[in-house]
Amino acid sequence: MNFDLSEEHELVRDTVRQFAVEKVAPVAEELDREKRFPYELVAELAGLGLMGMTIPEEYGGGGTDTLAYALAIEELTRIDSSVAITVAAHHSLGTLPIWYFGSEEQKRQWLPDLASGKKLAAFGLTEPNAGSDAGATRTTARLEDGEWVVDGAKMFITNAGTDITACVTITALTGEGEISNIVVPNGTPGYVISPPMQKLGWRASDTRELSFQGARVAEGNLLGERGAGFHQFLQILDGGRISVAAMGVGLAQGCYDLAYAYAKEREQFGKPIAAFQSVQEKLVDMATEIEAARGLVWKAAWEKDQGRDFRRSAAMAKLFSGELSHRAANWALQIHGGYGFMDEYAVSRLYRDQKILEIGEGTNEVQRMVIARHLGL
Repeated sequence: MNFDLSEEHELVRDTVRQFAVEKVAPVAEELDREKRFPYELVAELAGLGLMGMTIPEEYGGGGTDTLAYALAIEELTRIDSSVAITVAAHHSLGTLPIWYFGSEEQKRQWLPDLASGKKLAAFGLTEPNAGSDAGATRTTARLEDGEWVVDGAKMFITNAGTDITACVTITALTGEGEISNIVVPNGTPGYVISPPMQKLGWRASDTRELSFQGARVAEGNLLGERGAGFHQFLQILDGGRISVAAMGVGLAQGCYDLAYAYAKEREQFGKPIAAFQSVQEKLVDMATEIEAARGLVWKAAWEKDQGRDFRRSAAMAKLFSGELSHRAANWALQIHGGYGFMDEYAVSRLYRDQKILEIGEGTNEVQRMVIARHLGL
């Protein structure tokens, strides 16, 4: 076994870390406070080739592997989750369905702009009454004169309403008990995008409610085979869990970094609080669990890159890192004391951003259901 990263992986990690520290950190608090989408940062990330990392170069992507992608997401999340989820949702949820299931014509149509980061894409799965039970979708699409007529609603969709969003891929009932995926371009008549939703965290990311009121889409916008949508989105979610797990590790690492630095400089009773055993124990537990979580993420990414069944590892990584990020954010804020409760300290933003990591891309409860099935229970 060899746990050393390759030179290529180290380059990705170091490049993204430098970008996050130099470009994202100075504006993260402002973006969060103003709830402003980071268009300038997205453009720079696109220039670095980070918006379509695992898409082949011939389609405008970076041609990297899943591990490199996970490293990039972790490094971005150490500094700001809103920027990280913008990249992760665009890549894992918005772009990969077209790469995995699209026809050659669809790939040539959509991927060059999406993989290069010139445009963004979204994935519409969750509905007002279909969250964890995603198979209970009620959005419908019926064929009429060579077009899909779509009616329904989607909830909590990331990247759907930015000025550079190109499309959203939605799940819809195309027949009795038949779920299919359909690409809906932004600007389609009858496709209505709500104003940005107001959130506890991830305030600089774009989150919308979508509604379809007789929206008409070309028949050729069906993604893959008709009726294959359920299995398609399960495959997408399996891979997406690796990126969200990487976000959990990144957020926990960011919390540790802030708590460590504060504990070394903050003095009480005549010495730095890092000298007190109670504070040391929190930092030690964070450091240890971060190493464990990172190992789970790397294993899941490696299995995916090897073409192996990575579903159990991805679910375990997502579950463990999500719950770790909760503990790390809580411990880090506790170490900061009253100052951690103030928005001028970055740890308060990480604390707010953390909670969704236990909900999005499958709740903790759903992850345990997935893992239980893989354990034969």
